[in-house]
Amino acid sequence: MTDTRPGDLARYGRWLKRGVGEAFSAAIGTATGDLLWADGDPAPLGEALAACNAAPPGGDGMRRLKTGLGVTYASPALLPDGPGWLIAVPRDDAAPFGIDLDTVAETMADVAATLADRNSLGTEMDVLAAELAERYEELHLFYDIDRHLTKQDLGAEVLQDLLKSCAEQLNADVACFVRPAENLTVSATNLSKPIHNLDLVLVEMRGDLFRFVSSSRATVVLNDMKDSRRPYIFTDMPYKVLACPVFQGLEMPAMLTLLNHQEKPDFTNSDRRLGEVMAHQISNVMHMGEMFAEMRRFTEQMAAALIEAVEAKDPYTRGHSERVHLLSMRLGQALRLRTEEMENLHWGSLLHDVGKIGIPDAVLCKPGRLTNDEYTFIKVHPERSYEILRHVDRLKGALAGARHHQEKFDGTGYPHGLRGSDIPLLARIIAVADTYDSITSSRAYRAGSTHEAAEREMRRVSGTQLDPELLDIFLRLCDDEPAMLLKMSIRRECDDH
Repeated sequence: MTDTRPGDLARYGRWLKRGVGEAFSAAIGTATGDLLWADGDPAPLGEALAACNAAPPGGDGMRRLKTGLGVTYASPALLPDGPGWLIAVPRDDAAPFGIDLDTVAETMADVAATLADRNSLGTEMDVLAAELAERYEELHLFYDIDRHLTKQDLGAEVLQDLLKSCAEQLNADVACFVRPAENLTVSATNLSKPIHNLDLVLVEMRGDLFRFVSSSRATVVLNDMKDSRRPYIFTDMPYKVLACPVFQGLEMPAMLTLLNHQEKPDFTNSDRRLGEVMAHQISNVMHMGEMFAEMRRFTEQMAAALIEAVEAKDPYTRGHSERVHLLSMRLGQALRLRTEEMENLHWGSLLHDVGKIGIPDAVLCKPGRLTNDEYTFIKVHPERSYEILRHVDRLKGALAGARHHQEKFDGTGYPHGLRGSDIPLLARIIAVADTYDSITSSRAYRAGSTHEAAEREMRRVSGTQLDPELLDIFLRLCDDEPAMLLKMSIRRECDDH
């Protein structure tokens, strides 16, 4: 037996052979003359196939054809790769086996029908596979969107990441977000080949293309280079375009645009759907960003009010919180803290002394040495800061820095006597900045010390009061950035001579 096409088709060939019986040689061939499966001598079966393909068109049932080698019985069939034939040729020694043409016809009809059903199912499976591929692309894009939206910072960086995901998932050369009223353009590329005039293309998007999408309030797809809309909305730009409106309520302040070179496939309905999904998510990002900015403004205003209330009690400490904040943030940057840690350091350093609002004025503003009881009042302020700030969810991450900035590295500080690395990192950072400003700032009973005097005093308490590693980094910063000290009006010993 010759089997030139292994797999499923061989099974149908064996079925055909069993049905037509030992009196026949059987074969399956294509309308183009290829013998795909054969049971018997290929030469006469190939000639029989040629006769089938040369015969005039007929019905779907079994035919009787004459060839130079005798009679051939054949039935048309739909094969996996196109039209073909089921063939049965009587063997020279068929007489002892007997010939039952009704059984041959019935077998060919059954095999042909089953092949047709198989191909129909295969077509449906191909359609389903394509649909599943599209759904997979959508799910993958949704996953990327969700991953980006979990970030706290909803600024341009997240938008850039979303556009990069969009370009990659939709295999687009360029994904661009434009908001003309703010002259804002953010783009990401996934280039199949260079776009040398990309800046000009991005500028063009903010013009007539945006106005057309804004007026139509619908997605625009331009695949054909001869599209009648091109001369009016994307003049002289030889790229395939998918432009989706980005809505905010009833307004359309922005647009998402995808570009492809002419050589790439057309944008499909699936691309259009995914682009509109992305545009909707960008709208959510914009809304969340506005809410985040509003929340931040409120927090900043609340923080400013609390700081002002504290400093109103003691005018000699005015500006202390801002200076400690500035120094703490600079030290945090030098330590390469993560974005979330920097955010917590921002609020913890700014509000570390808010608990002083509960200290009696006579103690807080006393020019002379404090009694033990008065010092106890002062020692309470970090815990008061914690009690005030813990009710604000937005400031949860800042609590440890504000609560423990008076802890000492050797464990003799307050409020909890924490030691070494048990003291939260943000608190150790604030402690360095707080100590430096306390030494260099003027009080009612003394003038502020010079930077050099502060350095000597801080090195003296390194390892007992302050984290020695953080102190070394801080003092190197001061040496490397004299402009920072000048901005804070810190005196230098060289200035006194």
